[in-house]
Amino acid sequence: MWLLSILLFSSLKCIICVDVNLAGLFEKDESQEKTFIFATELVNNGQLGDDFTLIPHINNEITEDEPFHALRQLCSFLEIGVIAVFGPRSKINKDTIQGVCDMKEIPHIITWWNSFPVRHSTEINFYPHPPILAEAYYDIIKALGWETFTVLYEDDESFLRVSSLVKKTKDEGLLVQVMQLDENHENSYRTTIKSLKMSGQQYIVLDSHIQHLGEILKQLQQAGMINENFHYFITNLDTHTEDLTPFMFSNVKMTGIRIIDPNAENTQIISTDLFAGSELAAAWKIRTETALIIDAVFMFLKTLNERQKLSPVSIIKDNHRFSCSKFSSWEHGLSVINMLKTSTHDGLTGLISFNNEGFRSDFNLHVFELREGGITDIGNWNSSKGLNLTASAQSQNITDGDSLRNLTFNVLITLTEPYGMLKMTTEPQIGNDRFEGYGIDLIRKLADMEGFNYTFLVREDKKNGAYDKTTKKWTGMIGDLLDFKADLAICDFTITSDREEVVDFTVPFMTLGVSILFKEPVNAPPSFFSFADPFGLDTWIALAVSFFLVSFALYFMGRLCGDEWTNPYPCIEEPEYLTNQFSLANAIWFATGSLLAQGSEIGPIATSTRMGAGMWWYFCLIMSASYTANLAAFLATQNPVELFKDIDSLYENPHGIKYGAKEGGATLKFFTDAEEGTILRKIGDRMKDDPANVKENDEGVLKAENEDYAFFMESTSIEYATQRHCSLKQYGGLLDEKGYGIAMRKNSTYRKRLSLAILQLQTSHALDDLKKKWWEDRRGGGACGGPVESSEADPLGLVNVEGCFMVTIYGTMLALILVIIEHLCFVNKISRRAKIPFCKVFMSELRAYLDFNNNTKPNITQKNREGSDGTNGNEGKECFKQNGDSNRDSKDMKSKRDSKSGSRPLNNTSSRCCTSVHSRSRSRSISRPQSSKSKTSRSSGRKTPAPFGFVVPSSGDNKF
Repeated sequence: MWLLSILLFSSLKCIICVDVNLAGLFEKDESQEKTFIFATELVNNGQLGDDFTLIPHINNEITEDEPFHALRQLCSFLEIGVIAVFGPRSKINKDTIQGVCDMKEIPHIITWWNSFPVRHSTEINFYPHPPILAEAYYDIIKALGWETFTVLYEDDESFLRVSSLVKKTKDEGLLVQVMQLDENHENSYRTTIKSLKMSGQQYIVLDSHIQHLGEILKQLQQAGMINENFHYFITNLDTHTEDLTPFMFSNVKMTGIRIIDPNAENTQIISTDLFAGSELAAAWKIRTETALIIDAVFMFLKTLNERQKLSPVSIIKDNHRFSCSKFSSWEHGLSVINMLKTSTHDGLTGLISFNNEGFRSDFNLHVFELREGGITDIGNWNSSKGLNLTASAQSQNITDGDSLRNLTFNVLITLTEPYGMLKMTTEPQIGNDRFEGYGIDLIRKLADMEGFNYTFLVREDKKNGAYDKTTKKWTGMIGDLLDFKADLAICDFTITSDREEVVDFTVPFMTLGVSILFKEPVNAPPSFFSFADPFGLDTWIALAVSFFLVSFALYFMGRLCGDEWTNPYPCIEEPEYLTNQFSLANAIWFATGSLLAQGSEIGPIATSTRMGAGMWWYFCLIMSASYTANLAAFLATQNPVELFKDIDSLYENPHGIKYGAKEGGATLKFFTDAEEGTILRKIGDRMKDDPANVKENDEGVLKAENEDYAFFMESTSIEYATQRHCSLKQYGGLLDEKGYGIAMRKNSTYRKRLSLAILQLQTSHALDDLKKKWWEDRRGGGACGGPVESSEADPLGLVNVEGCFMVTIYGTMLALILVIIEHLCFVNKISRRAKIPFCKVFMSELRAYLDFNNNTKPNITQKNREGSDGTNGNEGKECFKQNGDSNRDSKDMKSKRDSKSGSRPLNNTSSRCCTSVHSRSRSRSISRPQSSKSKTSRSSGRKTPAPFGFVVPSSGDNKF
């Protein structure tokens, strides 16, 4: 009882203590880190800390199978003077650390199962030696009378743990079959379980990691293999820490072992300190590795004290330092290691003793069995005495004296949908026939199975029950049970630790958890520029850059290529100049027309420009097809906007959402009793005495539907609400895991019978049928089964394409503004060239524009102004003056064109032979020739336009 004595003298502190540095190398395992720190603090406060003070140095960032990282961290610890190393766990990291510890002669302590122990080294493993464990397995199986069995193992490490057992049992002539769980590493064991069930084997040895044990047993139960026909021996030393309540009343035979005695006094004391402030204060929650770390720290310090007593000088020097690059070692290391291996201690894991090779070969195991009352010890095993069974290895059966037949129970209910409700009928109902619901049907089924009678009593205020600190009494249904007003209580009754202290519950008939009820996310309004969604911003930028690059490329290719320079007057074989259609504006217009799948009447002539245009057309074809294909999908896509996704984003609450729970319910208490500093506790503090809380779940559902209000409620009630209120949904996962049970007074004799009957209903899926009936089929259930698929696509509303309309409208308005600006610039230009007042030109042009019956207008020039003083009959003659005027005009226009740009002179030949024809007005040319006669013809009176740009003189002009 040395551990207990340490705690009793915890007030004694050493005055002068030597610091002892310990290294903890844990591979991202917070539980090991916390246990290591807890153990060092515990011994520092006890009488073993009179000479030394333990200083833990921890690194839990080491990853598995990274020996270089582990080695580098160990070297940094050695430089500060650590004299013992705890961990790491993975084999390659452990072997690396082991080599350094052997060189430095410092203890290397591990506390887990090791398949390849190293003999005669500095390693000290507090976990039971695997071959000795295998002997314990065999002795237990032999005592159970098994002649054949199947071994279920999980992975390679698991197989190594049972390999010695398999070999020993085969040597003894037993028939053993070996099967691997989750062979494909998909976290599903159903394939192996199905094969096991088909084999007909009833005796099973199960070896798995404790993290997966619950799921394996659950899937075995779902397969119908947790009942009186099967017997399991579970080899994991932490089996007792799992919740085995769902299997207690199934009559299954389940045997396990543990190295910890939860009933021991020192275990009870340690668990109280270790789990302070946590709901896991029970001693049976201490796992083997936690206990071994505590034992190892205690044993190491005790050995250090004993070694110090044998030395006249301190074995820990102030300048105690090591270096991985030097061959120095701890001079007292081997003596401390040898004392550890030869000492015997009594800790949380019982007797700790090592053999001459340094393995823990002497230890005690407690053998237990799962019964209806819980885990029950039936014997113990140790290496010297073997197995000693102190009780029958068979489960206790319920006797006939516990029968419920012909008993009458007062069953308390609340009118809470769908657990208890009044029948909706016009016919008068009396007695129990007035009620219906899930809880009502469950009681009726239990009564049919067990033969008891019942009478339903209604709790009007619907309060399940809470402890009133003022009156120091329980309220609600629990208070009625304690006051003997009822025998049973059933509704949405959550099983909590506080309630279990005053009443008993059956096994849960429904498992659930707290979650969030809130409105379905509404669809975000379509973006104004939703027509741009098919392409990302980078694609639009790349498209714009490509557009301008191609435009400039066509412009420069057009100027460089000789074939693009053409004769503007086909009737002149040797014209004075050539024109080019690819001006910069025309090149951009050509690229625009191609991109928008429209013509521009500009046709490339040269091979190079045609090649460039062809590549641009191909690019435009692909981009247009891609845009068109994606546009319909983007316009029709609905983008729901979620105001929050889980409890974390709800707590941040950027949208001002209110939230609450049912007043006085288990859900609100779950938040207010959560661990300090957690997000759950912060929300609980906000909800405490918050007016946003509601008195009934129905009120909370209505608030969630009509307001920006998040309602915390059990997941089963959320499922019920979302089946009837289609605008609501559950947000996030379950915040906890609990169950609904039937409550009764403490130590009720009928608890076992009712629990067994509920388990039978679970096995037969009758409870699932009840839930489907009241959640989906009755009272409006199934109304929100999902959207009905239609073969026709939904038509696009104006809001989906309003951006296209607005861009077109604004573009057209901009074009109107530009045409006014262009018109004013054009009038100003004509006014200055013809030396006519601006207003006069403007009014003349305006009259022509407003003459909607005519598509021609006079061309105002200086000659128009001079000719306006003569008669109209001479206008036709003035239009056809030739020779000097024409030559002079041609020369003037030529000089202007040569100075501007695109014309290229060839010779001095005049173009007088084409005076009768206006050359075609081609907007795409850089420049076009304009003879004096063509000027004259435009100013000599109204002409009748002919096809292809020819101008036909009026009847008075016959000189043509």
